[in-house]
Amino acid sequence: MASYNRVVLVGNLTRDVELRYTPAGTAVTDIALAVNERVKKNDQWVDEVHFIDVTLWGRTAEVAGEYLSKGSPVLIEGRLKQDRWEQDGQKRSKIKVVGEKMQMLSNKSGTGGPGRPHSPPAGHSQTPTAPVQSAPVQSAPPEDEVPF
Repeated sequence: MASYNRVVLVGNLTRDVELRYTPAGTAVTDIALAVNERVKKNDQWVDEVHFIDVTLWGRTAEVAGEYLSKGSPVLIEGRLKQDRWEQDGQKRSKIKVVGEKMQMLSNKSGTGGPGRPHSPPAGHSQTPTAPVQSAPVQSAPPEDEVPF
């Protein structure tokens, strides 16, 4: 039977983006999204917040580092990945999202998303007020390039 592994999330960054590079020069960043879900509890609707870890690679990570900060609304499309390790003799695991596409969304104040004035990234000929729509698809590098 075939498998399908796709995730689409819309949420806000819970912290500023910290960009780093692998020894081979590939950009990588780990971000966390706060994603709200409306649920009914005791005949009343309440928001439940889920915190999702996302890893971005390549140009997608660089764009996130240039234009996003804590609170920025963003749409992430990617796939689930399970990390496994052993700590203090116990096996541990964690599911996270490997982001393959990113769309910056504008917030109520009009900053942090498409249409926000910015300087163009190095090597790009966009005008300073050109909207940043999305980052190109970048798959994760081989495991031996992971910087952690």
